[in-house]
Amino acid sequence: MRKLVLVVMALCLAIGWTGQASAALRVDVTEANIQPIPIAIPDFIGDVAVGRNISSVVKGDLERSGLFRPLDPASFVEKISDINAPPRFGDWRTIQAQGLVTGQVVPQADGRLKVDFRLWDIFGEQQMVGLQFSTTPENWRRIAHLISDAIYERITGEKGYFDTRIVFIAESGPKLARKKRLAVMDQDGANPVFLTQGDYLVLTPRFNPTAQMIAYMSYIGGKPRVYLFDLESGRQEVLGNFPSMTFSPRFSPDGKSVVMALEQGGNSDIYRMDLATRGTVRLTNDPGIDTAPSFSPDGKQISFESNRGGSQQIYVMNADGSNVRRISFGAGKNGTPVWSPRGDLIAFTNISDSGFHVGVMRPDGSGARVLTTGWQDEGPTWAPNGRVIMFTRTLQTGSNGQGGGSQIWSIDVTGRNERKVPAPGDASDPAWSPLLP
Repeated sequence: MRKLVLVVMALCLAIGWTGQASAALRVDVTEANIQPIPIAIPDFIGDVAVGRNISSVVKGDLERSGLFRPLDPASFVEKISDINAPPRFGDWRTIQAQGLVTGQVVPQADGRLKVDFRLWDIFGEQQMVGLQFSTTPENWRRIAHLISDAIYERITGEKGYFDTRIVFIAESGPKLARKKRLAVMDQDGANPVFLTQGDYLVLTPRFNPTAQMIAYMSYIGGKPRVYLFDLESGRQEVLGNFPSMTFSPRFSPDGKSVVMALEQGGNSDIYRMDLATRGTVRLTNDPGIDTAPSFSPDGKQISFESNRGGSQQIYVMNADGSNVRRISFGAGKNGTPVWSPRGDLIAFTNISDSGFHVGVMRPDGSGARVLTTGWQDEGPTWAPNGRVIMFTRTLQTGSNGQGGGSQIWSIDVTGRNERKVPAPGDASDPAWSPLLP
């Protein structure tokens, strides 16, 4: 949970920096069908153990994105010995590599590590990017994710999403006595940490914009209320002293307020709380059940779900509660809307006769399409670049009572590259952090 202190320096070495327009190595992430780029990632030289670990994480990050195909090291012709010298491009073309990542890890006198890497365009015969990092040895994995982000951004033109964390609900125990603990892990499933012990039910965790605070619903004392969890101090506090249930919290884009649902008399409406003053403003006032609010990235609008029209559907309103309009009109019910960080799409859960499925639509409701086909897929959350979605997949229990359980999966916004996300045991309700500070 600690913040990473590092030095990052852009390098214009060897062949030098070249503009993106002139680089031959490029992929368009908006295309529905993409052939992964063959990329060679030898173990980083210098400190052999750390170098091997860093290159392994970079390979895993890039391969899971679906845009890259790391090549088998057994096929490599050239052995990298100096990352500042241009590679023998012909040797790498022989094995069909389009990109090459070289790196070096050097322990410093003060105990820190200096990590350098270069990304080479093999057919263009040019260096595309080079960076140098200085940090403490225990942060090697974070350095690997930062390198993956730099490679992803240079080749796709989009920000990466590897230096991020996931907050989720870790589930364990028998079905009738299920333990649900608040937990966090790296986006690749590494470094899982349990934040609560399972003595009480927790649900719907959400990061604030700095990734240092989590809002979630907890049944501490048997009463469902919204809490805040500070990741640096471990401090928990209830958000407001409401006489009835509060749930489904989410931070505003500036992190200064939280929107949530408040139940009164069997009905729920959406409220906004200022975190500095703890003052609240009621945003909806309807006999229907309003819940699951989510801000647009500019903070000017809020999407939410409501049954005010007779069935569970998605609505959008201005941030002050005005101009409410329904945007989902497709088959079945629709809920859990979450605005993309790019502002161009809203992810949602569609409930129909065929099950629960994750889909996306434009903020005006047009262009709705379903992305997943699992038996029960729900609760989408966006990567900070708006290109990948994680969600909960509940498995169907067999006729013998075996199977079942919940898992976290991811899928590209194009509907391709569906993958299971490693987690400690059963897991549900993921929420993606922004890029870490």
